[in-house]
Amino acid sequence: MAKSVRMADIAAKLGISIVSVSKGLAGKDGVSEEMRAKILATAQEMGYIPPAPKSAELARSENIGILVADRFFDENQFYSALYRAVLNRCTALGYSCLLELVGEEAEAGCIMPTLLTQKKVNGLIFMGEISRRYLCTAITYGLPFLLLDFYDETISADSVLSDNTSGAYMMTEHLLNTGRTKIGFVGSIGATSSIMDRYLGYCKALLTHGLEPNPAWRLEDRDARGRFIPLALPREMPQAFVCNNDEAAFNLVETLRRAGYEVPRDVAVTGYDDFRWSTLCRPPLTTYRVDVETMGATAVDQLRRKLLGKTPLAPTSVIPGAFVRREST
Repeated sequence: MAKSVRMADIAAKLGISIVSVSKGLAGKDGVSEEMRAKILATAQEMGYIPPAPKSAELARSENIGILVADRFFDENQFYSALYRAVLNRCTALGYSCLLELVGEEAEAGCIMPTLLTQKKVNGLIFMGEISRRYLCTAITYGLPFLLLDFYDETISADSVLSDNTSGAYMMTEHLLNTGRTKIGFVGSIGATSSIMDRYLGYCKALLTHGLEPNPAWRLEDRDARGRFIPLALPREMPQAFVCNNDEAAFNLVETLRRAGYEVPRDVAVTGYDDFRWSTLCRPPLTTYRVDVETMGATAVDQLRRKLLGKTPLAPTSVIPGAFVRREST
């Protein structure tokens, strides 16, 4: 029985990559028209037969709705990157993505988006914290859903999270290892579950070393609507601050500079996320790099299992990140 021809065989004969062969056979961008013609001609000459879909169920197209509060998506590179990761994974699986930004009035009034009211999607990803009332209203539509980058203890839902507690623990431990024992925290802990967990990681590291968190050194960084507010420095300054994200850390460094402090000589600063603000800052920030690609892909894969009627691999998936040392510490 003759061996079936694979894309790898076509690639080897033409001296190109399997990815190029795949794009050429599928009619996708990324190869020239001349090369596409060669790929198709070689495939026909060698007797290549495209593989049939494993099942009609797996081959069907689905529309995935992504809901994110406008206050998080507005000029926030982290959520732009997270959305891109979700979109890339959806594209690879043949799913379409419909993104809806939930404005303040819609969130407060629980006004549902058209992708829900007009039944345009088969499943939902809530990306970033959103009000509990809005979330509860949306899930009454009965669609499979998942929470990305947050969770809610009162709602039974699958979640995909950064390793917030361990990440902040790592940042605090790093500062302690540099000999700094007076360490503050920047972040409004009631604003999101992520900030709360990062604060808990900070507290855990201090307590492990026999140090008590000083309430005077916990700085609020946002208002009730989640908008950043000017930082008020304490009268007695600590030796360092752990910040809940890179933008808060950037704002802190600027506030310290205006007050006459030099980073890291007078006060060391760490961030979290490792996005634009971490390298725009002067000095660049020591931070915790979030693996957004894995977070986005995991969220889509978990939701896909639900769409196919399968049990999720885990109700909560915690995605580890990585420590990045720069000049701010």
